[in-house]
Amino acid sequence: MTAFALPQIKARIKARVESPLAAAVRKGLSARPKRLPPWLFYDADGSYLFDQITRLPEYYLTRTERKILSAHAAEIVAQAAGRDGAGPGRGETSRLRITELGAGSADKTRLLLKAAVDHQGTVLYEPVDVSASALEAARVRIEEEIPGVHVTPQVMDYTHGLNVERADPGERRLVLYIGSSIGNFEPRPAAELLRGVRAALEPGDTLLLGVDLVKDESTLMGAYDDAAGVTARFNLNMLARLNRELGANFDLGAFAHRALWNRDESRIEMHLESLAAQTVRLPLLDLQVSFRTGERIHTENSYKYVRGQAETMLAMAGFAAESTWMDKRKWFAVCLGRVQ
Repeated sequence: MTAFALPQIKARIKARVESPLAAAVRKGLSARPKRLPPWLFYDADGSYLFDQITRLPEYYLTRTERKILSAHAAEIVAQAAGRDGAGPGRGETSRLRITELGAGSADKTRLLLKAAVDHQGTVLYEPVDVSASALEAARVRIEEEIPGVHVTPQVMDYTHGLNVERADPGERRLVLYIGSSIGNFEPRPAAELLRGVRAALEPGDTLLLGVDLVKDESTLMGAYDDAAGVTARFNLNMLARLNRELGANFDLGAFAHRALWNRDESRIEMHLESLAAQTVRLPLLDLQVSFRTGERIHTENSYKYVRGQAETMLAMAGFAAESTWMDKRKWFAVCLGRVQ
């Protein structure tokens, strides 16, 4: 090892110890009960596994929302732009720029981007995510697949406020928060997030919010505890990530994926349950964490909403709910709210 490599290694270790990941892990594993935030799922391995989840027969969410967007993309874009009297002047339409929160692979978004290109020729797309690599991959893919889309990635943690430049004169911003991502937040943080989005927008701008609706328990549970065990691997990958990035020594065989339907809170919960009394070491954090047999780490909530609840959430955040689109089974809803 060369002498100049030592400071570089120390700098990398320091960066890991002081990273948001390290802070979240230190706080979450010291809490009672223990919990870890769901954004820790999405390293490269976790993102791959989630993509596999969306293709499972039990995971209805992605394909149901995609059907809604496929059927109504043109209508959504036209309404967001202001057609039918909702624009800057009666009967006028604006150019749209589209901003997406937690964009990831932006798979379903292509439907709306294609509709926007059909509507106005070109469109500026601003995917927002904490992962610069995921954003860059999405940029290359979308610009290759959909001529007329110009992608300007925004690396940002939008949960603490949306910091974007103002739209150009004659332009309106359509913010996408689809995939029922809002369901990962408890009610108060969800309301704060929506208010933070509203604060960044101008009159006439819109927010498209996708929410999963309450349905029978067996359907809900299947989506989060599939027969092939892909969701279990996705959940356990969070511990594998801590081993890789923080030098932890989690034994993945000593933890099990648990999903449950919390009817009182109207949410699916995911946990990692310790199968034995054990102590896990995270040397980079100078941390030891003890687990009792059966003790759980709470890794995710996924709230399910009743019809009309999304519109109420939008109204409380300062949006006027304009339209709602649902699938035939009324399993999923996509709601458009406008800043007045």
